[in-house]
Amino acid sequence: MSAQMAVNSGASLWGPLKELWETVEGAIWSRQHESVHLLDLQLKKHKPYFLSLFKNPPKSAEQREKVRKASTEGISIQGQQGSRLLPEQLLAEAFILSDLFDIGELAALELLLAGEQQQPYFPGLTRGLVAVLLYWDGKRCVANSLRSLIQSRHGKTFTLDLSTDLVSLTTRFTDELMAQGLTKQILNLVSEISITREFEKLQKERGLGNEKHRKEVSDLVKECRQSLAESLFAWTCQSPLSKDDILALICHLEGVTAEADGSLDSVNLALVMAFLYCLDVSFLEQGTEDREDLLQAMPLLTEKQYVSAVHSRLVEGQAWKLPGLQAVVRLAWALSLRALSQLPQGAALVEFTEADEALADQALLEGVFLFLTEGVLGSEGFHQEEFYTRRLHALITDFLALMPMKVKQLRNRADEDARLIHMALQMGSEPPSSLRKDLEHLMILIGEFYSKDPFGLELALEFWCPSESLQHTSLTGSFLGVALQRPPHKQVVLSKFVRQMGDLLPATLYIPYLRMLKGLANGSQCSHYCFSLLKTNGAPHGENLQGGASGSPVSWEHFFHSLMLYHENLRRDVPSADSTQYRHPPIRGITQRELDGLTAFFQLLTTIITWSENARLALCEHPQWTPVVVMLGLLQCSVQPILKAEFLHTLSAFGKSPEIAASLWQSLEYTQILQTVKAPGQRQAAGIEMELNEIESSCEEYPLTRAFCQLISTLVESSLPINLGAGLRAPGFQPYLVFLRDAVFLPFPTRAYRRPAEKWEVAEAVLEVFHKLLRDYEPQPADFLQETVELQGEQVPAHKPPGYSLMFHLLNDSPTLSLCLSLLEEGVRQLDTYAPFPGKKQLESAVLHCLSLLDLTLQKEVVFMDLLRESQVSLLVSPLEQLLQGVSAQSRRADHIINIARYLYHSSSNPEAAFLSAKILRHIARYPNIQSRLVGDFTHDQGVSEKLMAGFVECLDNDEAQEGVEKADDSDPDKSVARIRHETQIHILNLLITSLELKGPNLALYLLGYEVKKPVSSTNLQDPGVLGCPRSCLHAILSLLQRGSERRSGPILTHQAPHLAELCYQVIYQLCAYSDTSGPTMRYLRTSQDFLFSHLKHLPFILPGNEIATLNQMSWLMKTAAIELRVTSLNRQRSHTQRLLNLLLDDQPHMQHADGEMGMDDESKSVSSFLHFDTVSKVRRKLLSVLDAIDFSQEVPEQLQLDFFERTQIEQVISNCEHVNEQGHTVCNVKLLHRVLVAEVNALQGMAAIGQRPLLMDEVNSILQQVVERNRVRRSLSAKRHALQSWRSLVETILTACPAELIPADQRQLIIRDLLLDLHDKVLSEDAAVELMPVVAGAVFTLTAHLSQSVLSEQQQGSGLEGASSSGFASIANSALHLILRKLLDFILCTGGGFQRLRAHLYGALLYYLQIAQKPEEPDTLQTGMSMWERLTAPEDGFSKLQRENLAIIESYGTALMEVVCRDACDGHEIGRMLALAVLDRVLSIDRQSQWLVYLCNSGYLRVLVESLRQDDVALQTLLIPQPPLLKPLYIYESKMALLTRVAKTAQGAVELLCCGLVAQLLECRVFHMLPENDSLRVFGQRDPSGFIPSPLERYRQILLPTLRLMQVILTSTTTHHQQGAAQVLQWLIVHSDTIQSILRSQDVSMGSLQELSLLTAIISKTALPGALDLGQDVNSAAMLEYQGHIGRFQRQCLSLLVRLAGTERARYLKQIEESVAPGDAAEKREEMEVAMQQICANVMEYCQTLLLQSSAEAQFTICLFSPSATEPTEMAVPSVSRVPSLGLVLLLLKNSTTNFFRYHDSHRQSLGKLQRLVQLAPEEIKELCQGLVSGSVGVEKITSVQRSVLAKRRLVQLVNNRAKLLALCSYIIETCLFVIWRHLEYYLLYCTPSDPKDSLLPGYRDARGSGGLGLSRVSQQDLEQLQNDVASSFTEPLQRKLLEVEGLYSKTHSRHTFIQALTRRIRGLVRHSKS
Repeated sequence: MSAQMAVNSGASLWGPLKELWETVEGAIWSRQHESVHLLDLQLKKHKPYFLSLFKNPPKSAEQREKVRKASTEGISIQGQQGSRLLPEQLLAEAFILSDLFDIGELAALELLLAGEQQQPYFPGLTRGLVAVLLYWDGKRCVANSLRSLIQSRHGKTFTLDLSTDLVSLTTRFTDELMAQGLTKQILNLVSEISITREFEKLQKERGLGNEKHRKEVSDLVKECRQSLAESLFAWTCQSPLSKDDILALICHLEGVTAEADGSLDSVNLALVMAFLYCLDVSFLEQGTEDREDLLQAMPLLTEKQYVSAVHSRLVEGQAWKLPGLQAVVRLAWALSLRALSQLPQGAALVEFTEADEALADQALLEGVFLFLTEGVLGSEGFHQEEFYTRRLHALITDFLALMPMKVKQLRNRADEDARLIHMALQMGSEPPSSLRKDLEHLMILIGEFYSKDPFGLELALEFWCPSESLQHTSLTGSFLGVALQRPPHKQVVLSKFVRQMGDLLPATLYIPYLRMLKGLANGSQCSHYCFSLLKTNGAPHGENLQGGASGSPVSWEHFFHSLMLYHENLRRDVPSADSTQYRHPPIRGITQRELDGLTAFFQLLTTIITWSENARLALCEHPQWTPVVVMLGLLQCSVQPILKAEFLHTLSAFGKSPEIAASLWQSLEYTQILQTVKAPGQRQAAGIEMELNEIESSCEEYPLTRAFCQLISTLVESSLPINLGAGLRAPGFQPYLVFLRDAVFLPFPTRAYRRPAEKWEVAEAVLEVFHKLLRDYEPQPADFLQETVELQGEQVPAHKPPGYSLMFHLLNDSPTLSLCLSLLEEGVRQLDTYAPFPGKKQLESAVLHCLSLLDLTLQKEVVFMDLLRESQVSLLVSPLEQLLQGVSAQSRRADHIINIARYLYHSSSNPEAAFLSAKILRHIARYPNIQSRLVGDFTHDQGVSEKLMAGFVECLDNDEAQEGVEKADDSDPDKSVARIRHETQIHILNLLITSLELKGPNLALYLLGYEVKKPVSSTNLQDPGVLGCPRSCLHAILSLLQRGSERRSGPILTHQAPHLAELCYQVIYQLCAYSDTSGPTMRYLRTSQDFLFSHLKHLPFILPGNEIATLNQMSWLMKTAAIELRVTSLNRQRSHTQRLLNLLLDDQPHMQHADGEMGMDDESKSVSSFLHFDTVSKVRRKLLSVLDAIDFSQEVPEQLQLDFFERTQIEQVISNCEHVNEQGHTVCNVKLLHRVLVAEVNALQGMAAIGQRPLLMDEVNSILQQVVERNRVRRSLSAKRHALQSWRSLVETILTACPAELIPADQRQLIIRDLLLDLHDKVLSEDAAVELMPVVAGAVFTLTAHLSQSVLSEQQQGSGLEGASSSGFASIANSALHLILRKLLDFILCTGGGFQRLRAHLYGALLYYLQIAQKPEEPDTLQTGMSMWERLTAPEDGFSKLQRENLAIIESYGTALMEVVCRDACDGHEIGRMLALAVLDRVLSIDRQSQWLVYLCNSGYLRVLVESLRQDDVALQTLLIPQPPLLKPLYIYESKMALLTRVAKTAQGAVELLCCGLVAQLLECRVFHMLPENDSLRVFGQRDPSGFIPSPLERYRQILLPTLRLMQVILTSTTTHHQQGAAQVLQWLIVHSDTIQSILRSQDVSMGSLQELSLLTAIISKTALPGALDLGQDVNSAAMLEYQGHIGRFQRQCLSLLVRLAGTERARYLKQIEESVAPGDAAEKREEMEVAMQQICANVMEYCQTLLLQSSAEAQFTICLFSPSATEPTEMAVPSVSRVPSLGLVLLLLKNSTTNFFRYHDSHRQSLGKLQRLVQLAPEEIKELCQGLVSGSVGVEKITSVQRSVLAKRRLVQLVNNRAKLLALCSYIIETCLFVIWRHLEYYLLYCTPSDPKDSLLPGYRDARGSGGLGLSRVSQQDLEQLQNDVASSFTEPLQRKLLEVEGLYSKTHSRHTFIQALTRRIRGLVRHSKS
């Protein structure tokens, strides 16, 4: 035994029992599916607890020893390893607890440990006090479980409609318990357990805490006793007790005593009822199908000994402690015997059944009816149980029906007694004392019993026998709603009883009879029968009450006649109003007996007209009786206030009908019950005000005031007349309000009250009126105007509506507001005592009204104050939320809001107050300035702070809350309370959500347990109880959400309370998204809760009928998941990220393994999953199933069909009523719309309108329904959009933020494929809602981008230099790619004409998609390529195959697609245009058949694009001002030029462009003239600091360069039409010659300027040729000369450019290039600049070559470009002959190029080598290579090794290709230099003869260059010789060898052969050849 003594930390006396109760409740009351099986297990496990009911484990020395040693040796705890040392203090408490409850020491220790664990749920209590609660809670769970099990049995009285297997299980189990003596156990326990004894024990050991703890303990003990007694009651309802058990029960009842007021307590009441059900045989009348079985089980019928034992015990037993109780039991037994005697089985029991009369007599003697009234009906528990009332009803009706002779005897005796009394009165002597009042007691019992009907059973219907056969199926008499023709016998007897008792009624029974009728009239049908009875009783009326009864004294006729007589008599006594000595004269009117009689009559009248509207109208409109007039008359007479109160109660019952209410107002005003018109000179008030101040105050009783408030309350609800009292005073309700406020409400706390409860009754009554007035008030502009009315010839100010007046008082620091607030303070102080006090219910109700007033004021104050401001009235009001921060007069502290918040702490006892409190706090929380003050107030006092926190948490934790459907069934009080609790939770969550949006410190941070005094981010969230952390709202929210998350069905809250769950998820999301709270929250959720994983695994939530809430739940959850993935990725918490990703993305079914052990490591897992590839069926990825749960279709309400209203006007009104709600949806305010429409209907005049009114109202209803439906559709769409956006953000986070290696590339592509295809399928379905398309398009864009990226990176990493694998393109199959493309194009087409912005996303996606098939950059190895034939026959590689198939798919869509893209390219939104242009560009580049190009040209779109350049010109000009403008026009222009350049790349396209007048359009663009100054220094201040917006010069270049490129491409493409193209371009050059020359002259060395120069020189070299001028037109000579001048200038500038670049300033250029490239920049910029410089040289040399070649056609050697000097130009030296560059320059260029060639060649070879052995490179080298592409060293560090090698490879390819380009340029320059040198030498050395100065040296030269010539006036012989020598010395052998080596190295690798060798040979020859 000792070895097993481990302690159960859940406490065996509490934890398991709690679990048992939850299972029982789940099975029997919540009807959960799997619960029967669980229940079976639990019952088997816990049977001992039931068998030894409430028995505690015994103490033992061994246990005591073990516990004592726990502090030194430790003790083992179940579920924990090792043993744990416990502190001495804990052990001492355990021994105390063990002695206190007499339980085993280990059990006591367990309770304490459990108490410690549960402590956070009980703030303010120590573990010992919590242990006490747990001990009793365990007992309560057992008792409740027992009761529920017994209630679920099958039996004779009721059924719970449970499944048969459950019922048979519980029946079998409880039968076993009963056989083991359950009854005796229960009876013993009920006797033993008593609250006083328990409290004495606890008090002694300090086991009681604060008031709340005491109340909780006493409630638990009470509930235990009650449940035990009710278990027995439930048993006897269903099944009989055995003989021993029933005798034991009788034995117990013998000793029962009554409470102080003579009533039974609820436990004893249950036992009495249990006994009465034992004797119940009424079920036999009901003829149900199982009647025979029940008969067999009934020992009363089958066992004689049973009857005999009970009989002898009841008849011969000694006197009981409560004779009345004995009488009840005897009467019940007598009636059972009487019933038995009428059954066939009763024949055997004749010896007992004979005694029934005697027993009944005995019972009557002992006052059975009096005891039933006082002892049973007086018990507080009686009306809470439906089956008590049914049993007592059976008892009463059985007595009347089964013992008619007894009833007759009673009546006869009563008549006799009445005669005796009458005689005694006549004689003036005392009536005899021995008179019995049995019949009177019986009548009073019937009256009392039926006057309360909490369950709406209308049992009293059995007393009314309908004279005509009513076809009411709802009559539930004893004939169970079957419409019988003849009423059953019992009903006939009972109705006879009612009628006969009223005949010849003796005076003594008059009042009891009226009270009985009042009870029997309680109910909608009963009241109708009673009304008819009183109507038919009437006959010609007698003269007065005493004078004989010709008609029955109980009839309307009699009553109202007497009333009129009273009125006539008393009216004579009314003193005149001006008699100042107004005191009550001696009343000669009404004696006490009459007063009682009248009171009884008025109560009967009130009951009838309260229930029956027909009676109300019939009596009110009766011409003779005129009850309203008579009562108002009597109110003016001197009648006791108590009777006047009855008049007023009756009047308020009449006022329930609006028709009567309106006239009642006028009558009230007319009779001046409340004096509203003061007579001139009258000093004191008359009427009710006088009665209140003079009479009621002195009596200290206020029935009249209370009744008056009730009357006003009823009338206000029915109608509020505006013109009340018109003509005599300023019309309106104001005087009544002033009376209620100033005479009733404000003085109520200071008046004296004989009955303490009445104080709160008065407050409640008057506050109810205020509440109704304010509730129905809507501020209107008219309320704020100062209006006057004319009264007796003078103007008096008109009264405002009462609601306005109340608002004004509540928005000022008025006595009304302070009284309301002090009432709230008083209320919460009283509730904090947890003690009952008189008037508690009324005080709670008054508090509710006060809270409602504050709530309504907060709701309406904004409109009210806005209207007040607009009206400019000089009234001051303050917002209520500021007034609430004022200082309280009582406590001298600003604690009003705290008092309001403290009501949350009492939510268990006062759910409505908590609800309103939460609502008010939520209103106040909107104001950030108040929030921080509130946090200070809430946390100022530690005790208050804990209580407030506990209050909020308790509201959120409440288990009883239920999300109701719309306000459907308020009938069930439990349901409505559950819904109120739920609404409270909603308000608290909204309060948190609102507060979290404000800056800290705010209420939400405090309530959710974050630091308020320190920085929020330093919070360390813990589980409740850890490190003294209290249980906060965050814990409550999480426990709400976590319930059921471990089960398969998922979190219970998501389907039980979807809206609540949605808000909970939203709070969690906000905490994770808000930067300060994010860290602590996510840490806590991840570590101690594993929140996200456990919730995401249940996605998608599906709840038919409430999809809006479930979509929002999923949205918030997915958004939170996205944040979590991002954060864990950033923090490198790989395992967390991996786990979530697997959950969301896996399509392999999960093997269920326990969390914590993650199975094998990743490698082996992936291997195993690979091996089982086909054996396991795949499951849907979680992300996809979430997408499935979003339904893209949305049914839209159909158009309104209107007959009366005008549709357009209605739509206008509806849109006027729209507003944006808290969630940000635009919805229509239905209430406002209803008001507008009803006002419109009411405004109609005339008879026709009145007749049409019902139809109009129907139409109004249909409009409202339509609007409600519209609102729902909007909410639904917005929820879907929200869900889609969250889904998208989750998907994008997974793809972008999570480390790429967590999802391998092949998996990634398949996932993206699935997502894309599913998204498209959903969005392309017929009924997809257009509102969702933008989100989908965005998602498609990002998904396609990632797909493209993934495929590219896979190729980069995988393929190396060899081509793509043959199996397909990448991991994703081509077929899947084609499918994606088709869907994408379908999507583009289905968007139709609109939605251009949406298409922009799709174009982006399409571009990314087409990028997949783009071939990556290949390194140019300079190896000999394949022969042409090999190229043509080579197999098609993956890229071109995919490209070809893509194109086929695109072309299959024909012109429809072309049309859409072209249209978008031409106009619309800028981004859309750019992307459409890019798509065109991309498609044209792969469209080998030129179908798109043909369409573009033929459809005219190309011309539109070209002509739009003129419009762009204006926009582009604005871009060149220094201030950075919008750059949109620039981007569009660049896109357009890129497309035109693409078009120009084909000859056909270029010709088309020339035909469209492209160059002509560019000629007219003025923007090219606007070259900005190169003022990099001056404009520095205006530069955009971010560097994003380029400087004006850079912007200019961005405009110019695309144009130059386009022209270059046109010049290259137009072969046949070259002349025409070149001429047009030359014209452009000439038009813009200023700009061009300034560019050519520019000294700037920057990337931009070098690019400009390289493009310009390329164009000039192709156009500025002498031959270009033969245009074939008749150009006049002046224009011709101008052209020649321009061309000459271009030539000169190009040559001088060459001088700068190759000669004089080359060193400076190179140095500047080195400097201009910032060290941080990438190296590629420097390389590009190198290429540009070489390109310029190549272009200029090409120009020279072309000029030389062109001239050779006409005459030989006409043009010389270089002067005959071969000295190399130095920096300083000026060329020898004035400005003509020398041949030495060309030689220098040749040498440099040759040197460069070899440098580049080496570099190329090295890079190529590195590229081929990339894998073997050292990490340092790789890092260095990456540095070329990534700026900054830090960047490289962050990159993974895989990415590094990809980057290094890219960099090497770049280097290789750059060097290849440079080699090609150098080789070309070398060749052209040689050519130029050869031509010049040939001329100078062979043909040039130095001649006379007169002769022109170079005639052709001079012509070509225009008039100026080059200044080569003479070349002397000396010059020529010098030239020959210099060339010979420069053109050395080594140089020649090098040149030949260049040819060897370069030309042999290319198929083209260069002329280097030939030219070198010729030059060598020329130099050697001396002139002959």
